Amino acid sequence: MAQQRALPQSKETLLQSYNKRLKDDVKSIMDNFTEIIKTAKIEDETQVSRATQGEQDNYEMHVRAANIVRAGESLMKLVSDLKQFLILNDFPSVNEAVDQRNQQLRALQEECDRKLIALRDEVSIDLYELEEEYYSSRYR
Repeated sequence: MAQQRALPQSKETLLQSYNKRLKDDVKSIMDNFTEIIKTAKIEDETQVSRATQGEQDNYEMHVRAANIVRAGESLMKLVSDLKQFLILNDFPSVNEAVDQRNQQLRALQEECDRKLIALRDEVSIDLYELEEEYYSSRYR
């Protein structure tokens, strides 16, 4: 909660709009699902014939199911937007990840430097021995 108070006004407004979208979509899913359940109940005889009422109920269920799907897709888009918001606006964790990667690369660099120095020393010793052998050889 302390982080939310430190956010600039535009970010705060954006988070409030995300919250509103979440509540609206969940409410839409609940309302449409409730209405589908109500429509599925068989009612007593009305002025409309049973076949006509069945078609009307079928159409209403399809429309409400489509509304549920639309709200679900909207929630998936909201999750995507929240991930994007977090990635773009979570500077402390990004900085921490960059610092950690820098430390790993510096350790790798130091290890490579140590190995190169050891290799240089070995090559130097071997070259010295080869030069000694060459200059002291009678085949020169």
